[in-house]
Amino acid sequence: MKVIVDAMGGDNAPQAIIEGCAMALKQMPSLHLTLTGPKDMLSAELAKYQFDSSRINIVDATEVIDMAEPPVEAIRHKRDSSLVKGLRLLSEGEGSVFITAGSTGAMIAGATLIVRRLPGVRRPALAPTLPSKTGRVLLIDAGANTECRPSYLAQFALMGSIYMKKVEGIASPRVGLVSNGSEEEKGNELTKEAFKMIRQMPVNFVGNAEGRDLISGDYDVIVCDGFTGNVVLKFLEGVAGVLFSMIKKELKSSLRTKIGAALAMPAFRSFKKSMDYTEYGGALLLGINGGVVKAHGSSNAKAILSTLRQAASFIESDVVGVIREEISKVVLSD
Repeated sequence: MKVIVDAMGGDNAPQAIIEGCAMALKQMPSLHLTLTGPKDMLSAELAKYQFDSSRINIVDATEVIDMAEPPVEAIRHKRDSSLVKGLRLLSEGEGSVFITAGSTGAMIAGATLIVRRLPGVRRPALAPTLPSKTGRVLLIDAGANTECRPSYLAQFALMGSIYMKKVEGIASPRVGLVSNGSEEEKGNELTKEAFKMIRQMPVNFVGNAEGRDLISGDYDVIVCDGFTGNVVLKFLEGVAGVLFSMIKKELKSSLRTKIGAALAMPAFRSFKKSMDYTEYGGALLLGINGGVVKAHGSSNAKAILSTLRQAASFIESDVVGVIREEISKVVLSD
């Protein structure tokens, strides 16, 4: 399997990206990588590790898109950037998945302009997997589309369901629609109309999902517009950080709590691991004519390794092909 990696994307590039790729090459015998970035710099980093050099290729790219740059402008003017070159390689069939830890906006804009949407897909959607009470839940859309039509949400439900079925192995993923109440009549005009459309889709739609239930384990796919999804994602990230900080402070407050903490340390480690983003890989941009994955901006080598494993599962499950086929069967009215 062939994966293209933007070696200059993210806060810890290129060091963490290269280290994660080297780890993946050792652990994944069928993996072949193409890295985009300054050739001399990447070659120097790769020289620090031992791996089968025949399974990795470098495509020279002299520019880097910064996080703060206007996405569309950056894509159009920085054509020799590691991100743009990687997306072009994907569009030309030089790999099945492209991974970047760089600018989310530039990745979405570039994927839409260069790789393009699958036929029939109205909008691509950003879909990270999050920890839930019983495993994982897919949030879609997490920021690609701040303004949505009901038909977009209906397609999000279908694409998210396909991903969880094919990659996570869930036979009939439970799909929930984010709203301010569980009753069908609750919500705004968008969610009310989307409810009706999703109910007609070939998915296991279980109704509205309130904010308190999103990670309860009652859902496998959570559908919402990108504005709401991004707020949910950032809120959960913030809550996790504050929660760990508060627990740590309380556990150090007295000798008794310190002793209790020492006894419960295995449980705390297990809980922390279940909330660790480096274990989950990146966010898929579903609906694009190729695999596009956004790794966390602060990804370390472990996170890159997890994202490469995720990419391998995505390729093996032919998610793009299945979405293309299923989308073609559905006719939406708006």
